[in-house]
Amino acid sequence: MAATKKTRPAPPQSTLILMVRHGQTPTTGKVLPGRAAGLHLAEAGVQQAHAVAERIAELPRVDAIYASPLERARETAAPIGKALQQRVKINKGLLECDFGDWTGEQLSTLMKKPEWSTVQRAPSSFRFPNGESFTEMQTRMVTTLDNIRQEHPGGVVVCVSHADPIKAAVAHAMGTHLDLFQRIVIGTCSVSAVAYSGHGPIVLTVNSTGGSLADLRPS
Repeated sequence: MAATKKTRPAPPQSTLILMVRHGQTPTTGKVLPGRAAGLHLAEAGVQQAHAVAERIAELPRVDAIYASPLERARETAAPIGKALQQRVKINKGLLECDFGDWTGEQLSTLMKKPEWSTVQRAPSSFRFPNGESFTEMQTRMVTTLDNIRQEHPGGVVVCVSHADPIKAAVAHAMGTHLDLFQRIVIGTCSVSAVAYSGHGPIVLTVNSTGGSLADLRPS
């Protein structure tokens, strides 16, 4: 009797997630807006949103678009949805960090606080007063992306979020300790791409602000 050949299991399908930071606002680099409502894109941010939509529209396929509920994220996602003729899905897991009592404060003021050194050098040990800790934010963001990955196996997904959650997700994907995540730069309307599979993430690009995204794939 001839021996039957054992078929190898198919490799896990990789889901490509493009994390897009929202466009520039009137307070970018000046204020810690957090989750406060009513902050919209500046004119430059609207232009950035249209530019990143054009870049993403060059991809052979995009299966879904998700955005943080905050206005600046939804306004960034809207041109992407229009370019791809897809509805943008709102996902609270992509929200900005809850900065608690620091919400709305001037960055120049916050930098004078003794706690600012901890925020920069040991963020894993810091919780914003009456707000979220960096560790909780990272766990929330990573869990959200994993859920999205499972919803779209083998797909391509756009997630419009905020600087700190994206930095934390990139750090996790790279195996970098959260205390070093401040070394990662995530500019407005930049794209950071990670391919997620059952074997773990592969970081393809970080803080990309120009050029084609069409060739993004694990090597």
